[in-house]
Order: sequence, then C-alpha cells, then structure tokens
Amino acid sequence: MFDIQAIRDQFPILARAVNGYPLAYLDNAASAQKPDAVIDAMAGQMRGAYANVHRGLHTLANETTDAFEQARRSVATFLNAPSPDNVVFTRGATEALNLAAYGLSHLIEPGDEIVITQMEHHSNIVPWHFLRERYGAELRFVPVLEDGSLDMSAFRKVIGKKTKIVSVVHMSNVLGTINNIAEIARWAKAAGAVMISDGTQAAVHMDVDVQALGVDLYAMTGHKLYGPTAIGALYGTADIFERMQPFNGGGEMIEDVFMDRITYADAPAKFEAGTPPILEAIGLGAAIDWYSQYDMADVHQHEMACYHAARDGLRDLNNVRIFGDMPDKGPVLAFNLDGAHAHDVAQILDKYGVAVRAGQHCTQPLMDAFGVHSTVRASFGIYNTLDEADRFVTAVKKAAVFLG
Repeated sequence: MFDIQAIRDQFPILARAVNGYPLAYLDNAASAQKPDAVIDAMAGQMRGAYANVHRGLHTLANETTDAFEQARRSVATFLNAPSPDNVVFTRGATEALNLAAYGLSHLIEPGDEIVITQMEHHSNIVPWHFLRERYGAELRFVPVLEDGSLDMSAFRKVIGKKTKIVSVVHMSNVLGTINNIAEIARWAKAAGAVMISDGTQAAVHMDVDVQALGVDLYAMTGHKLYGPTAIGALYGTADIFERMQPFNGGGEMIEDVFMDRITYADAPAKFEAGTPPILEAIGLGAAIDWYSQYDMADVHQHEMACYHAARDGLRDLNNVRIFGDMPDKGPVLAFNLDGAHAHDVAQILDKYGVAVRAGQHCTQPLMDAFGVHSTVRASFGIYNTLDEADRFVTAVKKAAVFLG
C-alpha cells in the first residue's frame, strides 16, 4: 500500500517548521528533498570506502568504482537503456543537453534547421542558440496552444529536409504537459534528424522507456529525482555516441595520447573526462533504487490527487488564471492572481510555511507566448499530502485578500 506517512518519515527535512508552520514543500519541480537512503549512501561512502574511481588497484578504489558503476547500472535500468554503456554521467540535465549540442555541432552546416518548442526550458534552448550563432543553424519553434499543448499540426509541418535536430521536452516544468515523444521521434527519424528529449521532469513522474520512445538522446537530472545536485545523465544510442565528438578533454576519456595525435575511449568514458562526481553518482543510484521500490502508477495517482485538490481549490477564486490544464499531465500547477506579482504571492505563501516557486522558471519564450512576465508554481512530489494542498489553497486565498 502507498503509506504516505511512512514515506514522509524518510525525509528528515519535512519535520521542520517554517515561520511557525509545518513545512509544506511544493517546489519539487525546482529541486526535491532527499530521503535518508540518499543521505546515508553518500555519507557512508565517504566514511567507509572512498577513493577515486577506475584505474586504482587498491581495495578502496575497487569498492568505490563498483559503487559508482552500480549507480550507472541503476540509471540504465531506470530508463530501460540497452546497456550501462548507453549512460553518460553529467553534472545535470543542463550539461547533458549542452553535451548533446556540442557533440553534434560538427554535423551542422549553415541553413540546417533545429526544431524546438515554445515550452522548452532555457537549457534546451540556449545550447541550440550556440549552434545558431557559431555554425549558422536556424531555430524553428513549435507554438504552444492556449490549453498548454503543442500545436502538433504545425509541428509535423515544420520538420523537413533541412531539419538536422529535433529536441523536445518530455514534460513541461511549467505546464505539466506530457508530450508525445514517440510520435515526434517517428517524424524526426523519417526526416533523417537526430531526436533528443529533455526528461528532467518526466523521469520523476512517469515510467520512461527510452527504447520505446525511439529517441537518440535523453537527458535527466538527479536533484529533482530525490537525489543530490550536480549529477545527471545523458542516455544515447551506441550509434549517436559514436557520431558525437567529446565535450571535455582530459584523463579517462582517451585511449592513447601522443605528441602528434590522440585517440578516444569508447562511450561512456569518451564523455566523462577527469574525476567524475563520484559521491553524487552514488547518491543518484541510491535515489533511483529507493524510488523504484514504489509503483509508479501509485505515485502518479497520489501526486495528481494533490494537484487536483490544489487546482480545484483555486478555481473557487474568480481572479486566478491557471496555465496548462491538459487532461493527461504531470503534477505541476502554474497560476497568477490578477493584479498581483508572482513574487509577492510566493512571499505571502512562505509566511504560512508553504514553499512555492515564482518567476519565469527558465522559460521566457513560454511566458512571452502567454503574455505574462512570470507565474507562481506549485509542484507536487511523492511526499506531499492532501492536507498540504489544502493549506496551499488557504494561503493563496489569504494572499488574494491581502493583495487586493
């Protein structure tokens, strides 16, 4: 059974109070809290068996390497990658997407098109602008409709013979919209384009099968998945990793170094120069192993119950605008109070112990598409409760009165 209290008891920070109120942490789309399993895994590694990984011949090096590579196997299983060799550790999804862009940049010629959407996070926009600035690529943006869905008719038309790369978020960090990546991947492959997806949010809230999706590259991060910061992963097919050029140079990523030439190691080492984020990778593996004990359907049902309670509570207010309300979506609620700045709303909610995010959420093109400067965002995770959703609604209503 889905025992919410037993889950909450594994997160030490949830026991604290903020401004005299129990903490209601609804900022999970930005970064989730960490369970004891992750904290203990990282601390235990430092206490008992820490050393640098790979190449070491002593016991501590071997034990740490085993833990590090076990984390890679956990990520591969979590994403249903064919092999751990299809998983490259990065500092997060942002670095994963930058690695994808840089690794493919040598394939771009002036006039080649890169197709993205208006709902992308800046980490899936800015790296492609680099290719526009440096290599003459042209960016094509697929529009977002009023209900928060992509204009799929326009999407299909924009992919053509000049399309080299298609990169689309799997689940929007603002709208909660879950995009049909498998269908988009079929269109991209038919055009001979590389298909990339940003799975930063989706990997937390739904089962992800990269093989079924048909993507060439898939980015994820650890800190939203109840793991540590500064760790993420880039899934890639063996073919695409072979075609990509390495992002960083140094130890581990080379096969041979001579005065007049170098040869590269095979993936994933090819893309993991220098000492990797060892403890963070182990923490990510622990987070995935911990999270995988729960049935994803149960988790999703619980999170969406919290989301619907919060959304329905806001609908009682006649001065609230909610952004993105697709029938099948993730537990992210973005809204504005008429005449009130998002930052003011968030600060008032904090007075009642309710932690939310306010701003553009690194999605300025999406804000521009909806004609707003910022929004308030409440995002729900595995440990949130219906009571917290009710407290959120009550706090918003108080903010509405206070802000007029």
